[in-house]
Amino acid sequence: MTTLELLGKADLLGTPGSIMLARMYVREVLLRAGHPAVDDIVLLAAELVGNAIKHARSGSRPGGVVNLMVYADAWTVRVEVADEGSSDTIPQIPAQTDPMSESGRGLWLVRELSSSWGWQQNDTGHTVWFEVPTPSTPPGDSAGKARGGT
Repeated sequence: MTTLELLGKADLLGTPGSIMLARMYVREVLLRAGHPAVDDIVLLAAELVGNAIKHARSGSRPGGVVNLMVYADAWTVRVEVADEGSSDTIPQIPAQTDPMSESGRGLWLVRELSSSWGWQQNDTGHTVWFEVPTPSTPPGDSAGKARGGT
């Protein structure tokens, strides 16, 4: 097993404006590192940052912070978003999504577009992560999707 390299870390304010900053940051970090397929990763990172701002204390208290980390190796990109926790301990994916709804599909998208994802709870909050294979992933490499805590 190889160790993923930390490409970048950003501490973002728990405000809606940080969602666009997260998009720009992840895109820049991945392009600078030479990862050509960034659109899905940028989308999913923004969804996780948006969830942290909407559902965690990071977005409900003055001065709240969301931490965004981007890791990669030749085969995988991993994004982690850490928040300050909430009263809900388990991130929920709705059983059904309304195609006309303007919200509520973030974790559904993460589940559908990533090769694996999960979450961890610690003393300071939650970390939700996902992994996406890069175009150079070896053929036949079939990583299963993780659902739930890891």
